[in-house]
Amino acid sequence: MIGVKKIFFLLFFISFVTYGQNKQTISGTVYDFSNNETLIGVSIYFPEINIGTTTNEYGFYSVTLPENTYKIQVSYLGYSTITETINLNKKLTKNFNLKEEAESLDEIIIESNIEKLNVRTPQMSVNKLTSSTIKQIPVVLGEADIIKSLILLPGVTSASEGASGFNVRGGAADQNLILLDEATVFNSSHLFGFFSVFNPDVIKDVKLYKGGIPAKYGGRLSSVLDIYQKEGNSKEFKATGGIGLVSSRLLLEGPLKKEKISFLVGGRSSYAHLFLPLFDMDNTAYFYDLNTKVNYRINDKNSVFFSGYFGKDVFGISDSFVNKYGNTVANLRWNHLFSDKLFSNLSLIYSDYFYGLILDFVGFEWDSGITNLNLKYDFKHYINSNFKLSYGINNIHSKFNPGEIKPNREDSGIVAEKLIDKYANEFAVYLDAEHKISDKLRLQYGVRFSNFLRLGQEELNIYTNDEAVIYNSEFKKYESANAIGVESFNKSDVITSFNNFEPRFSMSYTLNNNSSFKASYNRMAQYLHLLSNTSSPTPLDVWTPSGKYIKPQLLDQFAVGYFKTLKDGDYSLEVEAYYKDIQNRIDYINGANLIANNEIETVILNGKARAYGLELLLKKNAGKFKGWLSYTLSKSEQLTEGRNSNEPGINSGEWYNTPYDKTHDFSINASYELNKKWKFNTNFVFQTGQPTNYPVGQYEIQGLNVPIYDDNRRNADRLPNYHRIDVSATLTPEKNKNRKLQGEWVFGIYNLYGRQNAASINFSQNRETFKNEAVQTSIFGMVPSVTYNFKF
Repeated sequence: MIGVKKIFFLLFFISFVTYGQNKQTISGTVYDFSNNETLIGVSIYFPEINIGTTTNEYGFYSVTLPENTYKIQVSYLGYSTITETINLNKKLTKNFNLKEEAESLDEIIIESNIEKLNVRTPQMSVNKLTSSTIKQIPVVLGEADIIKSLILLPGVTSASEGASGFNVRGGAADQNLILLDEATVFNSSHLFGFFSVFNPDVIKDVKLYKGGIPAKYGGRLSSVLDIYQKEGNSKEFKATGGIGLVSSRLLLEGPLKKEKISFLVGGRSSYAHLFLPLFDMDNTAYFYDLNTKVNYRINDKNSVFFSGYFGKDVFGISDSFVNKYGNTVANLRWNHLFSDKLFSNLSLIYSDYFYGLILDFVGFEWDSGITNLNLKYDFKHYINSNFKLSYGINNIHSKFNPGEIKPNREDSGIVAEKLIDKYANEFAVYLDAEHKISDKLRLQYGVRFSNFLRLGQEELNIYTNDEAVIYNSEFKKYESANAIGVESFNKSDVITSFNNFEPRFSMSYTLNNNSSFKASYNRMAQYLHLLSNTSSPTPLDVWTPSGKYIKPQLLDQFAVGYFKTLKDGDYSLEVEAYYKDIQNRIDYINGANLIANNEIETVILNGKARAYGLELLLKKNAGKFKGWLSYTLSKSEQLTEGRNSNEPGINSGEWYNTPYDKTHDFSINASYELNKKWKFNTNFVFQTGQPTNYPVGQYEIQGLNVPIYDDNRRNADRLPNYHRIDVSATLTPEKNKNRKLQGEWVFGIYNLYGRQNAASINFSQNRETFKNEAVQTSIFGMVPSVTYNFKF
């Protein structure tokens, strides 16, 4: 901690030296004129001196300049630019209200200013989307989806159709930190991946960090998906919604006290299961979620927010099998402006993910989950126009419920059993600097210090030589070790402690006004692990903390890139190359049982992983025809060597493909505005087939043909390549213009040519021929959809 204090004092000294007596600060907040929402990423630019900044996550900006008279430009695509002349001879507070351009009121904006490429900023490996962008992308069943939109970007893939989560730069789904108004979301999917948990009507801003991750973020290795909800219209009551074939949504927002207190309530639910009885089906599959937010602007220096999300999924087969799971998050935040240069945000955050299973035909219920409470305090210090500091602390206390089984009827014969709860605490302090060295060179650098405590639990097994997994040389396989004793702890005891310094660095060198070279490095530590033996997360997967037998994962990532704008920003090009090295990536012994295992350490080995690739993103940002083309060439591998010369390791100690390795990933998104009534959108997606295992032979026993798999050929085969085309058309009736109720129809076809993409290929015996055969499972063929969207 002494070293961190020295860094603080050094940076403050630098800022003091660079701050002259003849400088003044202009600061304020930028709002949407129509609803008083703060706007994120608005450009505040002084063209005569080529200096500028952008608004932060709460719409605040601050710029310090020498005393003088300046022209200031405030711009945000889709809004009219404000140009004023200011006399900066004293400290100035200046708020702006941007109006939507008249010609853009009835159109869907594909690109906003925050999505445009900034060649000068050192930030790289970041993709930004707005709600309007997400809504125009064709998706299955017509439901706009944040996760499905991200998969069209370079470096982002999914395991398969209908699969939960997403993979970034060859990383696992549990290596993504997903934040909704700063609260952690542990499962981002509804109905096992068919929908995401994020209602697009409620979303204000989406930002995905794939590399060069700022020091304020930690706890995951691959990416940070940072999502902010709208704050609610504080000027007038508004309603927005949509009615689709399988789900509908409704958003209500308005003032509780005009321009002072606003609220937002958004609900969404699916109802396809209501029609199943018409087909003599007694099954259930539905979800619902609720978004809430209250915003109280106390005065110019203080604002208080309360936001929440509750979502639940129910999947049942008759009454004999019922699966329930969902997320609950809540965040109470206080924004405070200490001065025109120092902005702060204090948050108290609650996150909970639960999973429930009822097996009535067996006679038991199963519950598991993870709960954490997070206190964080972040500061943004605008020292001067060339130097900014971000610093803060956060502390997360977590409780892990690996599972509890209970009988649900007296005659079930099931004995109630509770797996041992686990507890952990993660503390972090960070410091991050944005430093403009010259007009050409800009840096962002910082460090995060994290401390993780595995706290006491009722029982912890003891193993010979602290090895929970042993190698049986006679049978040439790894086996679970038998415990030789048990330790008991109080909840306040510390079983294991981990400390990590996580440096971050990124830079940009401007070659000219339209192009730049960028590079970044970041080290990350991840203390939580998702136990899963599938290629994508399922609700049954269990989170577990690092501890005596499971080490934290550590990442070192390097990236370089070339960025260029063409034709005054009408086009933009991004090319990046990256390399990731991961230590202590968990691996499983062959035949590992992860379900209801109270001794999970006995099936886990610590290995390592690596991923590297080349990404390309070409965008057309202006005109009636807009869109982007993305391509990723990549490799993702894992290695678990033997712990000594007598052990072979996993896969004979050789590198093998991870389940999310995709050599080629190519996608196109395009939109065309024919006129004010009709707009057309399309996607094309191509991905290399997912790694898998095929049998290497078969044997016969009692008339049955049984396939043989080679344990030393992990993920050596692949499913067929994946590809599809989606199209949609949006009809906006002309009568919308003079009506308070405005609507539009969205017609779509997912997988236009009906390709049967393989979600899996299983090998089983044909009941008629009694021969083994490959059986392909496909989720979707061609899926038409229609949705009616409205607002008033």
